[in-house]
Amino acid sequence: MAPEAFFLPVAAGQRFCLYHAPMGSLPRGALLYLHPFAEEMNKARRMAALQARVLAEHGYAVLQIDLHGCGDSSGDFGDATWQGWLQDVLDARAWLRQRCPAPLWLWGLRAGCLLAAQAAAQIDEPANFLFWQPIASGKQFLQQFLRLKVASELMAGDNKGVMDALKQQLAGGQSVEIAGYSLSPSLAHGLEQAELLPPPKPGRLIWLELSTRPDATLMPVSAKRLEQWRGAGYTTGSQVVPGPAFWQTTEIEDAPALLAATTAALQGGSQ
Repeated sequence: MAPEAFFLPVAAGQRFCLYHAPMGSLPRGALLYLHPFAEEMNKARRMAALQARVLAEHGYAVLQIDLHGCGDSSGDFGDATWQGWLQDVLDARAWLRQRCPAPLWLWGLRAGCLLAAQAAAQIDEPANFLFWQPIASGKQFLQQFLRLKVASELMAGDNKGVMDALKQQLAGGQSVEIAGYSLSPSLAHGLEQAELLPPPKPGRLIWLELSTRPDATLMPVSAKRLEQWRGAGYTTGSQVVPGPAFWQTTEIEDAPALLAATTAALQGGSQ
């Protein structure tokens, strides 16, 4: 069944959404997909769409939303703020709950996991989480994103204090242009402050990472975060799945093992 495409009216324009209705009479869960940051979103579109279709076939409702200034939604990326994105998540969740009362899952990829955790702390019901290659620290991720600009400047021969200049520009209230994206001070600050912390109402957490190494294990920072979520009362499951880092590969790539592992993990327990 083809997904339902629509624009969700919000306070700051419209957000493009795709709703994948669940097959069967009794939905097993309601998932809200939160995409990754900047160009990673475009690289990951195909995998997100493939997974959403598979989950719908297995009885899950899935809503995909393009956040403010991303994809086919209104606004420019340069005008987006972290708080605005959080509000987009809350608005999308409200729409999904009207359509499907099944257990709620927030499904994030990379920086989308940071948004999922923060948004869940603002809603009045427990949420379960499906994390794909989660970012544990927004501050560290922002540093990595700024390094894209540093690398381009180094190739151009300008290697004097590029990172410091970028931070000063943002601190001074000016946007910076990185890899074709205009990053506003507000968005940068919100991302920098974001940490992958467990919301107060415990549920399930599925944590999946990808690696092309046959002997790969969870990254140490991931294991530490998982322990933190378990300590907060979450029932956790984790796995390293064979496959490419499709959100950053030069060509669009698939990770079939991730599709299968995700579906199996969701079906492996109740709410």
